[in-house]
Amino acid sequence: MKWHLIRDGFQTGRINMQTDIRLARECNPDDAWLRIYRWKPYCISLGANQSYDDIDIGLAAADGLEVTKRPTGGRAILHSEEITYSVIYPGESLSSAKQLYSEISNALLKGLSIYDSTLTDAELEDYQPNFPDLLKEPSGVLCFASAAKSEVKFSGRKLIGSAQRRIDKNILQHGSILCGTFHRKLPYYLRSDENTKNSLSAELSEKTIEIETILQKKVNYNYLTDCIIEGFSQYWGINFVDINQESKNYER
Repeated sequence: MKWHLIRDGFQTGRINMQTDIRLARECNPDDAWLRIYRWKPYCISLGANQSYDDIDIGLAAADGLEVTKRPTGGRAILHSEEITYSVIYPGESLSSAKQLYSEISNALLKGLSIYDSTLTDAELEDYQPNFPDLLKEPSGVLCFASAAKSEVKFSGRKLIGSAQRRIDKNILQHGSILCGTFHRKLPYYLRSDENTKNSLSAELSEKTIEIETILQKKVNYNYLTDCIIEGFSQYWGINFVDINQESKNYER
């Protein structure tokens, strides 16, 4: 298996999602891809089956936010102070999609521990909630209001949210590594009354956690990116083919 690495930097939400879909559709049986990227402008993404009506698009636009759809499931996410990863894996080489999900999360855990030893305490969620029931709740519109089995959490709170989907014969999995707190503003852009927004905002703060909150200092995004890549390299024994060879100019 040849693993390709793409460090994509900042892209719009539309381009980010189009790129993930294209890679999944064009992935060859002997190739796999790890892509690391960010979002500019900040962007609210909706799950594949979620309605745009859940979001006040006019308010989001007035605040400079893009709104787009993800090809994967799940609910709304405000992509802001985060690093996003995507893995594209050939379906013909896959024995279990659930196992791949878990292995990707373990590689992410490795990368977090390389970034800072405090993050060694992060772990995988071992409980699978009943999502049809959760979607009936007001918080069901928010992806980070609940954690799925094998997602990454810290002190019981969700740190990385991931979603997976088969596209043609291949598997696309992508997810958000929360770095700062801006993502908590998402309830403000929902089409809901103020009491519901305030309640959901409190719930999101209670159920999520960010690297900056854990470490009490700003995230070095370039270094964190390198650590996540190194986590995949070490966990899976990968020698990446880096297609853009970005420089590693960071201060630790």
